[in-house]
Amino acid sequence: MSAADSRVRLEDREGRARLCLEGNWRVTSLPAIDAALDGLKPARRVEALDGAGLEALDTAGALALLRFVQSTGADPVETPRENFSARHRRILEVVAASLERVVAGTETRRPGVFAGIGRHATEIAGLLLGHLSYLGLTAAGLWHLLLNPRRLRVKELAAQFEQVGINAVPVVALVTFLIGVVFAYLLGLQAEKYGASIFVVDGVGLGMAREFSPIIVAVIVAGRSGAAFTAQLGTMRLTEETDAIRVLGLSPMDVLVIPRLLALMVALPLLVFVGNIMGNFGAMFMADTMLGITPTTYVERLQTAVRARHYVVGLVKAPVFAFFISIIAIRMGMTVSRDTRSIGINTTSTVVQSIVSVILLDAVFAVVFQKLGI
Repeated sequence: MSAADSRVRLEDREGRARLCLEGNWRVTSLPAIDAALDGLKPARRVEALDGAGLEALDTAGALALLRFVQSTGADPVETPRENFSARHRRILEVVAASLERVVAGTETRRPGVFAGIGRHATEIAGLLLGHLSYLGLTAAGLWHLLLNPRRLRVKELAAQFEQVGINAVPVVALVTFLIGVVFAYLLGLQAEKYGASIFVVDGVGLGMAREFSPIIVAVIVAGRSGAAFTAQLGTMRLTEETDAIRVLGLSPMDVLVIPRLLALMVALPLLVFVGNIMGNFGAMFMADTMLGITPTTYVERLQTAVRARHYVVGLVKAPVFAFFISIIAIRMGMTVSRDTRSIGINTTSTVVQSIVSVILLDAVFAVVFQKLGI
């Protein structure tokens, strides 16, 4: 389209500025329309519109015209419209009535470094306060359950335990077995140089019992069960099933939250125990294959090097990890917005938050146990 296709001229008739339109005023001619209007720049306001030469008009052309009229100081609704066809006049009326609700696009300013840091800090603070608030609600729910144990939904608890505990055994066993193989292999490469191959048992046994098994299993559970909690509860919220539970006179805390929380707190120590066994099996296999340490020798050395308190340290961490993973996952699921996109965002956020919290909690445990000499 050329500028000739969409023409406009300003006439002065009897002391009144009249804007005369000609040609095609449609969305395909917007560049020509803008160029024609920019070339006018009247010094006074437009007092009338003349559509005698107008061939075609749509809402895009009408919007450009009325915005120009408004820029001259005239009222786009009250400005007289002459020689317009009934169809074109109706389009102008509809656009003029909606003109106040049309917001021009504005350039979004990119926030500066400090503004970005402040915004992220505010978001993190709000997230932590939300988790803390939900922690209080969960603690109140557990207290009510303690006062009235009959509120516990045993069938739901058993179903959740099967999902987060029994069904997770294969993946936990496989991953920790492979970790034991890799750990023993790397330690064996170094220990063999100094004739200290037997100390591979010490390193693997202590490492798996105190650190590797609790952390690895917690990360697996965060990615598997934590994400599942958020997705399940988010979908229930999206389909208004949680509202239906309230309508039935039931508490979502009793039906949805407590069973998942208790199931994960019971299942995670058991999974850590499985991880300890499978990690040592993996190390035992690698020690026999690579270092010539027989399984009997491995077990005897493991009993000497790793005391029961080291296993207790790992098992003590497990329910704490499970509690925080559950709180994060359940809250993120229960606060999903009413759209499917939010489910994916909250599920991803659950995994990230859970892994970070597990690492931070492990660091706290390490400092505390070091101070206590455990």
